[in-house]
Amino acid sequence: ELGWISKVHVNRPAVVRHAEQIKKWRTVKGNWQAAWLLKAVTCIDLTTLSGDDTPSNVHRLCFKAKHPIREDLLKALDMHDKGITVGAVCVYPARVTDAVNALKAAGCKIPVASVAAGFPSGQTPLETKLAEIKLAVEYGAREIDIVISRSLVLTGQWEGLYEEIRQCREACGEAHMKTILATGELGSLANVYKASMIAMMAGSDFIKTSTGKEVENATFPVGVVMMRAIKEFYWRTGNKVVGFKPAGGIRTAKDAITWLMLVKEELGVEWLTPELFRLGASSLLEDIEKQIFYHVTGSYALQHDLAMA
Repeated sequence: ELGWISKVHVNRPAVVRHAEQIKKWRTVKGNWQAAWLLKAVTCIDLTTLSGDDTPSNVHRLCFKAKHPIREDLLKALDMHDKGITVGAVCVYPARVTDAVNALKAAGCKIPVASVAAGFPSGQTPLETKLAEIKLAVEYGAREIDIVISRSLVLTGQWEGLYEEIRQCREACGEAHMKTILATGELGSLANVYKASMIAMMAGSDFIKTSTGKEVENATFPVGVVMMRAIKEFYWRTGNKVVGFKPAGGIRTAKDAITWLMLVKEELGVEWLTPELFRLGASSLLEDIEKQIFYHVTGSYALQHDLAMA
């Protein structure tokens, strides 16, 4: 609905002011903090997207995905029997089979997510993007993180963007599709809002902030704008089916809790589930486990106390 898109206006000073207030929110303490951190763990897309990825480090990542927090720490919190795992394991298409086999061997049903569609630049022909998506699904990926062509946003080609995302959604088949907007390269918050709307209109299951490869990744102003878009889409359509995923630069437990609180504030408790909220991260889990270790033992973890995430 181009009429809907043409009316979009974002009050940038108000958004930035609200984002500054978010940074000043007091964090929770004690058992409440531990509870929020465990909730964050279940929403993490544990990720490795390096040029030197090999089957062995993907296998190690999958083991950590099934056992994100040390068993004795979970027992101390009486959470050892709650089946706490991360939300998904995210890898390149070439490593999907390795991840699927490792998780199957570990006897768990954590979904494998794969980046595709010309990740991270999006500068590949649409035919290539669609072929890559289909291959990732064929290899066993149950979630696909596509990336949009930023040029379509920057030149105002909204119908073209819609059609590209729609075809990607079709190529995903039964796999869930997360649409990465690469917000740091869209030029304005208004473009972020419009791109969010187009992605949802085209059938995205999630909208995601960043690839993690841009200079500017997940920021609170962008998060506010994207969540307001999700809220308006829900008000207008009645569809509470679009999730939100901040990714890139989220490295500390405090950051994770702040994002959870922001989702609760903007969208409500219903969105605080792995089905509607994910955190894209590679090093975040390590800091969360350190904080839980401190909460349980009262001392800081030494380097050898915790397995690498």
